[in-house]
Amino acid sequence: MRMSKIKFGLIGSGWRAEFYIRIAKALPERFELTGVLIRSREKGEAFARKFGVNVVQSLDELMKGEPDFVVLSVKRGIVTDYLIDIFKKRIPVLCETPPGETVEALEELWEQANQYNARIQIAEQYFVQPLYAAWLKVIRDGKLGEVSNINLSSLHGYHGVSIIRKFLDAGYENCMIYGKRFSFEVTETYGREGMDLDGKIFSCTRDRLTLEFDHGKVAFFDFSDPAQYHSFIRTRQLTVQGVRGEIDDLTVRYLTSDNVPVTQELNRIDLGKYNNQEWSHNGIMLGEEFVYRNPFANARLNDDEIAVSTCLDRMGEYLATGTDFYSLKEALQDTYISLMMDTALKNPNQEVRTSTRIWAK
Repeated sequence: MRMSKIKFGLIGSGWRAEFYIRIAKALPERFELTGVLIRSREKGEAFARKFGVNVVQSLDELMKGEPDFVVLSVKRGIVTDYLIDIFKKRIPVLCETPPGETVEALEELWEQANQYNARIQIAEQYFVQPLYAAWLKVIRDGKLGEVSNINLSSLHGYHGVSIIRKFLDAGYENCMIYGKRFSFEVTETYGREGMDLDGKIFSCTRDRLTLEFDHGKVAFFDFSDPAQYHSFIRTRQLTVQGVRGEIDDLTVRYLTSDNVPVTQELNRIDLGKYNNQEWSHNGIMLGEEFVYRNPFANARLNDDEIAVSTCLDRMGEYLATGTDFYSLKEALQDTYISLMMDTALKNPNQEVRTSTRIWAK
C-alpha cells in the first residue's frame, strides 16, 4: 500500500527543483515538502522569501523534518558525491539528475549503491508524461505487433535513450552507434521565460544517430539543441513501426484481428478551454478508449509537472512495496548509452559499440 501522504525533502534550488515546490503547493493532500537544502545561507534566505518554504543548510537539518525520502536536484557534476553521502546515511533518495559524467563514475556509483544497500529511484519523467505514456500504452497493448524500429526527434541524450529502450523493449542489449552532428541557423521564438519576438537568429546543433541493437531492432535518433525544447517552429516527431502497425506522431495505424486496416488519432482531453471554467488535463483517448488518464486530474499542472508528480507518487509506492519504477540500473544504462552517443558524435560516421557493464550482468 502506498503511504497516504508523501513527505519529502528537497536538495537543490535550480529550475528543475522549483517543479517540486509547485507540485507540493498544487497537491497539498498528496505531497508535503518538509524543507529545502541550500548550502549558502544568503541564497537560502532569498529562496525562502521567494517561494515561502523552509530552507536549511545541511542534510542533518533537512532530516529533522522527518521526510520519507529526499529529492536530489543538483548539477550533474556534483550529483555522485551527494548520492554517496546520502547512501552512507541510509536515506532513501529520488535523484533528479543523471548520476554521473563518465562510465567510471557510473560504475563507482553502482558499487557504492550495492555496498550500502541504497534505496534509490531516478526521476526520469518522460515515459510517464501524458503523450509518451499514451504512446507506450498503444505499444504494450499490442496494436503494432512486434515493434522493430523507432524514429525519435524530441528528447536529448539519456531522456531519448530511455524512451528508445522502453518503446523497443531493448532491455540491456548492446548496440552499434554511428552518426554525425550538424549545425543550422534558426530564429529564437521562446525560452524558459516565455515568448521571444526579437527575431534573433542563432546557430543550433542537430544530432542524427543510428542505434542498431543486437536483437535487430533499430532506433533513429534526431535532436536539435536547444531549439527543440523551446520553439514554436521546431517541434517533436515520433514514428514507431511494428509488424502490424505504426505510430506516426498523433496518428495510429494498425490491423484488427481480421487484418482490417484502421487509422485513428490520439485525442487529448483538457478541461478549461473554450469557456469551460476549470483548467486541467484529463487524459488521452484513441477512439473510444482512454490510453492515458491523468492521476492528478483536477490539479493545474502542465505535462512535465504531471510526470514529476507521478515520479513522486511512485517513489512512495517504491518505499512501501519495493517495486522499482525507474531504477538506478535503468538510469545507469540510459546514461551509459548517452555517453557512447556523445563519443559517436565526436567521431562522425564511425561505429561505436557498447559493451555489457557491471550493472547489467
